[in-house]
Amino acid sequence: MFPVQTPIMAKRVAVIGAGSSGLTSIKCCLDEGLEPVCFESSDDIGGLWKFKEQPEADRCSIYRSVIVNTSKEMMCYSDFPMPDHFPNYVNNSTLLQYFRLYAGHFNLLKHIHFQTTVRSVRQRPDFSNSGQWEVVTVDRDGREETHVFDGVLVCAGHYTQPIKPLSDFPGIDTFPGTIIHSWEYKDSDPYLGKRVVVIGIGNSGGDIAVELSRACEKTFLSTRKGAWVIGRVVDRGLPLDMVMMTRARDLFYWLLPRALLNLILERILNQRYDHKLYGLQPVHRILDQHIVINDDLPGRILLGDLAMKSNVQKFQGSTVFFDDGTVEEKIDAVILCTGYDYKFPFLPTSLSSGSDGDLKLYRRIFPPSLERPTLAILGLFQNNGPIMPAVELQARWASRVIAGLNHLPPAEKMVKSIEKDVQANLKSYPSPKLAALQVDHIPYIDSIAKEVGVRPNIAWLLLKDPAVGLRVFFGPCSPYQFRLNGPGHWSGARQAILTQWDRVAKPMKTRSIPEPSSFGLISWLGLSGGAALIFALMAIVLPYFLK
Repeated sequence: MFPVQTPIMAKRVAVIGAGSSGLTSIKCCLDEGLEPVCFESSDDIGGLWKFKEQPEADRCSIYRSVIVNTSKEMMCYSDFPMPDHFPNYVNNSTLLQYFRLYAGHFNLLKHIHFQTTVRSVRQRPDFSNSGQWEVVTVDRDGREETHVFDGVLVCAGHYTQPIKPLSDFPGIDTFPGTIIHSWEYKDSDPYLGKRVVVIGIGNSGGDIAVELSRACEKTFLSTRKGAWVIGRVVDRGLPLDMVMMTRARDLFYWLLPRALLNLILERILNQRYDHKLYGLQPVHRILDQHIVINDDLPGRILLGDLAMKSNVQKFQGSTVFFDDGTVEEKIDAVILCTGYDYKFPFLPTSLSSGSDGDLKLYRRIFPPSLERPTLAILGLFQNNGPIMPAVELQARWASRVIAGLNHLPPAEKMVKSIEKDVQANLKSYPSPKLAALQVDHIPYIDSIAKEVGVRPNIAWLLLKDPAVGLRVFFGPCSPYQFRLNGPGHWSGARQAILTQWDRVAKPMKTRSIPEPSSFGLISWLGLSGGAALIFALMAIVLPYFLK
């Protein structure tokens, strides 16, 4: 008789949220032999990108016309390119369609419990040994249930708590018009023919101001510090991030002195449009903070429909006074584009430090205070590149750590690493909480990829497969690079890299343009020019042979 073997049960992992981070987390858990159970408080996938007419408390909210700032080849999941007919910059509904394709392809929906809210996540009494968590949920009918999980991946988003600094504007209580945060803004219809002040010049502030300028009598965009602005399209009409975000360029930037690099990049942007002339000139250097991506902002300023203003000093009824001494009267509405805070009320308070609820996270993922690394927070960072590929790598690493395939350094080392990262960013972001969120895209994703074991070896690729190696180094740092080898290897990664520019061109080939005749004027000029060069060389060389 053979002894009966007890089957080893897969570790169960709670995934909180079914947005872009939650979906890839479910897949990564499945890839590592884990059993994911996803809790989504709404009735659909998509998280931030699911448009709703009315904002819901403690949930992300977007405006109707939102379009992503990163191109499809740079922001897609690493083993699932966006369809080639999708535009290079997708709107929220197209991105939601992509999520559905991804979830369907990898059969993820069956792991999601919709309209189920997580009330609390707490360590079990034996946590130091088991690493397990007790998760309390409430379903659509109000039924409460307690679950036990071996790991938790928090994918709840961090654009849920709008910051409304009303106390910064004396007299705002006397303002008779409407005051909302961008979190509440949906479209320009309520502001037709009105005079509106938009406060804050981040990406949302720029988008909303541009949209309002097409409907309002006058739109004013108020900023304390200004911003560097660039469009989504660069040289030869190519996507900004595919041209700018390369390993070769990143290395070049690293080799140059920062002051010189700032000077070069600022000069390039000012050649497009003089930021000082347009009232955009910021107080910070171009590499010190995030650039605002907006295709239309300079044009709306040039047309006079949008006016840049300095910081709001005070309100006096419907009159707004600005720091530079200018005054605008008969203002009908104010829209605050003043950013967001994050809050995870279901997590243990012991994970937060300080009164502001700051979460100290190793590599922006793992709380170093836990005895067992079985909880990870994904997507809680701000970078200068596409977020989804970075979150996917976070999920790949976190799922491997929970599965016991990867290990973290001692707590003391993690804390020192966190402090070092914060100190490096404090010059540009004086708030420690905000400084902790900042990461530099390519170095960050490479550091996570190294932990997973999937960082591309450029030298090896150049020797073994030069066609791919050259594209990986000199071409766009697209997500497929992290599926070429190692855990989670995807056989289609090489072909995806070789054809990425084909997918860029595909949606724009909507008009047939015949190729020029091979013996046209240009070809004739080329041939005649070449013949002239040959005759000239013969005229110079032949005399030496005839002597």
